[in-house]
Amino acid sequence: MIQIIPSIAIRDGKIIRVEGADIAGAKVYDDSPIDVARKLEDSGIKVVHIVDLDGAHRGSPVNYHILEAIHGYTDLELDFTGGINTDGDISKAYEYGADYITAASIAVERKELFASWIVSYGREKITLGADALNGKIAYKGWMQNTDIDIIEHIRYFYDRGLKYVKTTDISKEGSLSGPAFDLYQSILDEFPDICVLASGGVRNVDDIRKLNDMGVFAVIFGKAYYEGNIKIADLKEFLV
Repeated sequence: MIQIIPSIAIRDGKIIRVEGADIAGAKVYDDSPIDVARKLEDSGIKVVHIVDLDGAHRGSPVNYHILEAIHGYTDLELDFTGGINTDGDISKAYEYGADYITAASIAVERKELFASWIVSYGREKITLGADALNGKIAYKGWMQNTDIDIIEHIRYFYDRGLKYVKTTDISKEGSLSGPAFDLYQSILDEFPDICVLASGGVRNVDDIRKLNDMGVFAVIFGKAYYEGNIKIADLKEFLV
């Protein structure tokens, strides 16, 4: 059964949603991250994806205090991402309440270091963030494009023990235009036993059902929830 993971993306202490990599045009929501997290937990959600957008752009996490607050006020499992580039960043994330971390830029800039984390912290605790535009990896908060093929990027770490990969088709992010089903299928075809966390473009419960039927491990979504397209009550079939 696919895991349901709402996303809380934070900039300047506020929840925001971006479309593609357009941070300047991001929509700001009034609800506080803590209130949203508590509401999600009350609705039956078990895991939340916390995105430190300030940290992603600075190159080191900024919003540890919000991570700590959500950890303190809920029993949610927390996946934390945004600017994690050192062992110290990981240690602090765990100290402030993260159960897992997702890292992307470090896997591009220092591949051997990220590969070592899979071993030293355990493959259950480390997720590769492999976000792409037109099949090529983009990183540093999606502001830096590369010519790195996403499949080959994943393969390098898969061969070194990777279990979890979070993938966003950046062109889909915040668009409510439907997930990148073909991209996720291509990853599953290449790596049948990898756990794919699909992100970007989710419109409704039918999209989640299709991802589930494909064998996707988890779905991460934000805008569809904040805009009311998806209500947690409609996902009870997956919240077991």
